[in-house]
Amino acid sequence: VQLQACGGGLVQAGGCLRLSCAASGRAFSRYVMGWFRQAPGNQRELAAAMTSGGMTYYVDSVKGRFIMSRDNAKNTVYLQMNNLKPEDTAVYYCAADQEYLHLSVGRYIDYWGQGTLVTVSS
Repeated sequence: VQLQACGGGLVQAGGCLRLSCAASGRAFSRYVMGWFRQAPGNQRELAAAMTSGGMTYYVDSVKGRFIMSRDNAKNTVYLQMNNLKPEDTAVYYCAADQEYLHLSVGRYIDYWGQGTLVTVSS
């Protein structure tokens, strides 16, 4: 599986962006998908995740602002980011694994996409 993320950019605080992550390969629908982010000087964190069944996880700091979705027919996941804040500035990475646990601990993850930079100006 190869993951291709896009959609980052520069936006003012309060604005929105939508990230996309397209997956190649088979059995995409079986994977738990996640969006990680890493800000300068910070550890990478799992911002959002979605199981194959559609259950979602959001880190507290993005709850109510970010919405993750997936389109299994298009082998694509999305992260709609609303009401962006300067502290959302980070490189965002999509990831795929068959185990949610791996995404939750950020280790042993099967596949990573390249990062896409999101910059939120104040």
